[in-house]
Amino acid sequence: MVVLLALLVSAAALALGGSPRVSQEVTAALPSGADSTEVAALQQRLPSASVDPALIVYSRPGGTLTDADVAALGERADAVTAAFPDSPVSPPVVADDRAAALVSVSLPADLPTAELGTTVERLRAEAATDLPDGLRAQVTGNAAFTADLGAVFEGADITLLAATALVVALLLLLTYRSPWLWLVPLTVIAVGDQVAAKVVAVLTRTTGLTVDDSTVGITSVLVFGAGTNYALLLIARYREELRRTEDRHTAMQRALRSAGPAVLASSGTVFLALLTLAAAVTPGSRSIGLAGAAGIAVAVVYALVVLPAALVLFGRGLFWPFTPRLGQPDPTRSGPWSRIGAAVVRYPRRVAVASVIVLGVLATGTTAISAGLSLTEQFREPVESAEGLETLAAGFAAGTADPAAVITSAATAEQVASAARAVPGVDAATVGETDGDLTQVDVVLDARPGSEQSFDTVRALREAVAAVPGSDALVGGTEATELDARDAAARDRLVVIPLVLAVVLVVLLTLLRAVVASVLLILTVIASYAAAMGAGWLLFRTLFDFPALDAGVPLLAFLFLVALGVDYNIFLVTRAREEAAHAGTRAGMVTAVAVTGGVITSAGVLLAAVFAVLGVLPLITLTQLGVIVGLGVLLDTLLVRSVLVPALVSMLDRRFWWPSALSRSEPEPTRQPAPLETARS
Repeated sequence: MVVLLALLVSAAALALGGSPRVSQEVTAALPSGADSTEVAALQQRLPSASVDPALIVYSRPGGTLTDADVAALGERADAVTAAFPDSPVSPPVVADDRAAALVSVSLPADLPTAELGTTVERLRAEAATDLPDGLRAQVTGNAAFTADLGAVFEGADITLLAATALVVALLLLLTYRSPWLWLVPLTVIAVGDQVAAKVVAVLTRTTGLTVDDSTVGITSVLVFGAGTNYALLLIARYREELRRTEDRHTAMQRALRSAGPAVLASSGTVFLALLTLAAAVTPGSRSIGLAGAAGIAVAVVYALVVLPAALVLFGRGLFWPFTPRLGQPDPTRSGPWSRIGAAVVRYPRRVAVASVIVLGVLATGTTAISAGLSLTEQFREPVESAEGLETLAAGFAAGTADPAAVITSAATAEQVASAARAVPGVDAATVGETDGDLTQVDVVLDARPGSEQSFDTVRALREAVAAVPGSDALVGGTEATELDARDAAARDRLVVIPLVLAVVLVVLLTLLRAVVASVLLILTVIASYAAAMGAGWLLFRTLFDFPALDAGVPLLAFLFLVALGVDYNIFLVTRAREEAAHAGTRAGMVTAVAVTGGVITSAGVLLAAVFAVLGVLPLITLTQLGVIVGLGVLLDTLLVRSVLVPALVSMLDRRFWWPSALSRSEPEPTRQPAPLETARS
């Protein structure tokens, strides 16, 4: 009945959910109070609001333009005018040193992304037709960047879904070594992922939530990763109960009673941590928070409601050829994880010191991190719009292709232009278009786009033009937008990170009733985050050759690693507390490591692999997020949860549970498998 109802609800959601409202606008990721956002809104009042500029850059690699080249450019400009009669085309402008020439084409600003992509491709083909040998044409500018971004994401959602499903399928198959068991959790979570996507789509149409392709991809990875983790934990406990109980329904009920609270606590931690992004001023971060929280809510429902019903439907034979039999001994209690747990408890100080040293060495990489990617550095693979901008910068002032836009009152436009010219780092400032009340002053910057020098010039420019009496001048444009985005990201880190820690601490205190345990678990996860950031940065510089870390990655990586990393500690420590009530803290921890080691390791490796799948998407930001979270999850799984936490618990013994009842008395062991006796000696 539950499976049938789930099928009906899922079918209805898939049929009626519709598509999300997706936006790739740069300013959509900025807080409403940012100067660049206000400039973008005011520019809609100007005549040029109806056009989106594309810039054709002509150059001769390794040389300068010849007289024949310059003559050919005039012919090409005429040909482009004939091919695009509704788009004004400027005459060619040749750089003084003839390193490059520039032709501007004003495309309509209201073209849908797909149509804009087609238009830019036509423009590129027309611009490159009948050129002299060796002369190169590149199309850049805002229209070209938008088209290239749409092109690299074309079909990316299908690629991401296919890659994620394949990774999950392979790892589940390796985990269970059964020809069909893996199909059940994979199918349930895959349906849940699609339902979550429809829930997000409904939210974009009913709440004002706006998402981009990156948000959709991250939400899908969260649902697959977290949902599969919950499924692994439930299935492991269900198989354990099948060895103790004849009736599979009773076994599932017991498995839900045992694993359910841990899954709810872990999913609740991730859900609440994602909701802390509501305090961010960056709309993009808030969108990831709301969309991700909705995805986690759907994932836990499918893991704790739909999956149990589906598993019971097929009976014990689902586990073939390793079918659990009544009375069969639990192999995990005498397996390799049992020996690892016993060894850690026997030498806790040595293990703890060695673990801390490893984490500390990896964390030293954070001291060299450089944050902030420019617009041309966003793509993993070269795109023509970025390469064209670099070519343009070789012949003209770096900001020629995309000058800063100063919006001021029409009466003070000349004074604002004069003030802008006096700012160090400004190459030129010209009074542009007006609507009678507002006027735009175009300011060309000398510094390379995305550089600290460029940002310093924008800051100085803002101070200079704001000082003109009665101007009410605001500075926008791409450089100002990137600066505002970086400042917003820094503010969000200062506000959201403490909120995430507070949420996780409250959840742990509520679950464990132990202050020492809660604080210690948070500290270990923070340590693994720092180690993952350091190790990730070393990989980015030595293996990937990324120029910098995206400004938004540290916050998202922290949120995911702390929330998801605590998951594994919750799974481990809740089982240790259950065992400690009968066998004592040290022996209870050894048993917890023994029985959860395999499933948590499988879950961690799977989650790391799923986040690594973000690397199939074309943006450096997503690759960086996937690598850092993947490394952090592996550190949490293989080092922190398996080694460091058991060592610290063994050192503290029952004090770990302070001030709960377990901290006040150590019970006599009432049941303890023989292989674990060494843990108490």
